[in-house]
Amino acid sequence: MTKQLLIYETAVPVSSGRHGKASVELGKGYGFARNINSAPLMAVEFPQAAAEYAIVFAQNGSEVIPVVILGARAGENLYLKEDDSWSAGYLPAFVRRYPFVFSSSEDGKTFTLCVDEAFQGLNYLGKGQPLFTADGKQTPYVDNVLKFLQEYRSQFLRTQTFCRKLVELKLLEPMRAQFTLGAEKMSLGGFQAVDRAKLKALPGETLSQLAATDELELIYLHLQSMRNFGVVKDKLILTRPSDTPAGATGPDEDATQPAAAKPARRTRGDAGMAAT
Repeated sequence: MTKQLLIYETAVPVSSGRHGKASVELGKGYGFARNINSAPLMAVEFPQAAAEYAIVFAQNGSEVIPVVILGARAGENLYLKEDDSWSAGYLPAFVRRYPFVFSSSEDGKTFTLCVDEAFQGLNYLGKGQPLFTADGKQTPYVDNVLKFLQEYRSQFLRTQTFCRKLVELKLLEPMRAQFTLGAEKMSLGGFQAVDRAKLKALPGETLSQLAATDELELIYLHLQSMRNFGVVKDKLILTRPSDTPAGATGPDEDATQPAAAKPARRTRGDAGMAAT
């Protein structure tokens, strides 16, 4: 499996033949997520994530998915500290499930548990949680991993339905965030957001249906979370204190503006934002 899904390097199927003596030691930090400036988010995570991240929507192949903004530039995760610890109270499930991931068959009906062998915590020294018992049976740890990934898959399908509804109602518009740091202006594009005017123009019956399915709440959580582009700005300033004046601002008051063109389509699993 080639590098894909943003943070995975060499994800291979978990098997007793290959990983019979392997263990996974967590607690090594989140350095594997250092070079991403966004991460996919499930709809069920909106209530917790909206307090600390800007939640937007990105093109993922032919689909649209929610993502949290982690940085203002490509290959930059401002929520990751120098010691690889995470600087937010809520950690997205996409990051928490690492180094494991499901690989699906071409028909999407069969899922295989995979592990990223590039993960530093994967070892054959008995450190951490073993993947298999001495007689080759999967351990309770692997059982729990499978339950987590199965729930993640279930929530992904619900999220997919929500996003398709947004597209069907034509609520999403390409947007661009603009930051001003001293004399430098930065722009982050490649994402979409719900257009407030279009939301207000929906028929009452449609709004009632969205409220009944809790999708209207998700929309408002997304809109409220946009203020957290200010958090991204604050973290950006902290990375360059020597040349950023104390009065630096960003995002601008009109930070999230309609983009001049729709964001470029990205390959499956690549939900990164484009910085210019």
